[in-house]
Amino acid sequence: MAPARPRRKSMIVIGGGLGGLSTGCYAQMNGYSSQVFEMHEIPGGCCTGWGRGDFTFDCCISWLLGNGPGNEMHQIWLELGALQGKEMRHFDVFNIVRGQDGRAVYFYSDPDRLEAHLLSLSPADARLIRSFCAGLRKFRTALPAYPFLKPVGLMGRWERWRMLAGFVPYLNLFRTSMSVLMTEYSARFKDPLLREAFNYILLEKHPNFPVLPFYFQMASQANQSAGVPEGGSLGLARSIADRYRRLGGEVTYNAKVERILVENDRAVGVRLVDGREYRADIVVSACDGPATLMKFLDGQYLDDEYRRLFTKTIEEPGMVFPGYVSVFLGLRARFPEGEPTTTHLLDEATAAKLTGIRHPSINVQFRSRFYPELSPDDTTVIYATYFSDVEPWRELSEGPEQFSRLRRGGELHTLPVRRGRPYSAAKRRVRDTVVDLLEERYPGLRNSIAVRDTSTPLTQIRYTGSYNGTVLGWQPFVESGETMEELVKKHGPALPGLENFYLSGVWATTGGLIRAAAAGRQVMQFICRDDGVDFTASVDDTAPPPTHVVVPVGP
Repeated sequence: MAPARPRRKSMIVIGGGLGGLSTGCYAQMNGYSSQVFEMHEIPGGCCTGWGRGDFTFDCCISWLLGNGPGNEMHQIWLELGALQGKEMRHFDVFNIVRGQDGRAVYFYSDPDRLEAHLLSLSPADARLIRSFCAGLRKFRTALPAYPFLKPVGLMGRWERWRMLAGFVPYLNLFRTSMSVLMTEYSARFKDPLLREAFNYILLEKHPNFPVLPFYFQMASQANQSAGVPEGGSLGLARSIADRYRRLGGEVTYNAKVERILVENDRAVGVRLVDGREYRADIVVSACDGPATLMKFLDGQYLDDEYRRLFTKTIEEPGMVFPGYVSVFLGLRARFPEGEPTTTHLLDEATAAKLTGIRHPSINVQFRSRFYPELSPDDTTVIYATYFSDVEPWRELSEGPEQFSRLRRGGELHTLPVRRGRPYSAAKRRVRDTVVDLLEERYPGLRNSIAVRDTSTPLTQIRYTGSYNGTVLGWQPFVESGETMEELVKKHGPALPGLENFYLSGVWATTGGLIRAAAAGRQVMQFICRDDGVDFTASVDDTAPPPTHVVVPVGP
């Protein structure tokens, strides 16, 4: 019998986004000494914001699954110290969809109110409306049964049976809502606005999504578990980074990894772009998945399934979430009539002005309704976004690479900048189109603009290194996301043939912030299993529990 290997004690985590910070927190809770390396100067990765004058532009959280109690998602956030001491804001409308004719659909969180509103818009669709709202009511009761704390790959037979038993009352609902795409479901409506609007409940159009995730998100908000946290996206990231430091972890910023060091088929450390090397017993990558596997590891240690996923599947349409184009406006005046979040359906001429746009729509948020503490009193922040392909922006930015110098931590750093004239002109055209749209609905808005900013998928690549500017990685419900889930069940969040290496964050799962946070918890459960130790986690009690408030939206 081979002797048991010594327990591993030290860990390097690549990436200081929520997946990396979560991994570090649970590593410290379980007795590992960890260090997070982050290429930016602040934590959070895609979960971030930045200052422009007196305004903070928050570019991430439009809703946060698990920010309210009654489910396993909420426990993860409390273990990470993400919500304590903060106010959680819940809106009574998930999203508003406005057609080109000015008619609007309010997707209320409350199923009864939603049903009454939809019936008032289209009595002819009564049967389909009542069926949808009945499913939403039932889904609200199903949410507490949804597992997040333990990966299925580590569940024993009894645990799996118990999990499945919790779903038995909802099997028919899950089966039917998983088997029909929302694009197909919405096509059944007689009313042309409802036929379009249902596709945009989740702000953007998701052609590959079945009905189930729409139920999941809306039911979460109806249960007051999909609101927004005081302090916004960067505030959330900093709270988790603070929790990590209190647990004894260390974050090194402005530290970009260029290589994972491997010896005798074991990950032993990392090399940074400045040549510094760091060693540890375990290396966990919670940064961009393609960069990790194809660049940091030179495409080695990929079996046939992994290689196909990261070289062929990833290039097929719809396999990875697209990037965003975002326009921020800081206004000197208050616009109290501004709705927290509205998706505007666009005509072809308007959509044609928005470079890279995937679907003829734009989501406009009066962000100061979400986070009033991030801008001065009597001002407004607007955040307008649309899903965008990266290639049109790449084509506009081709030409000699330019550079800018940025001061960080007392030192000057040289950064590549994608700022050719065509690229800058396209950004201005996008911004002007958004302003024209808003001015038509809110007269006087144009003259109140104090500061503005526009980001593209190339901006995302520059600051986070994400593949094609994606903020979420693999798409669920399609080959890529399903393949990754099966590989994790098969190998754990690891690579065949490479010891002491694990994946975390959105590239080890599918979905948004809660899944990135849960991935950190779950990868540590696999590591603890491999080291023969019991996994442990505890709720952060250094601050009081979060409070909750419901903000009315609808007319």
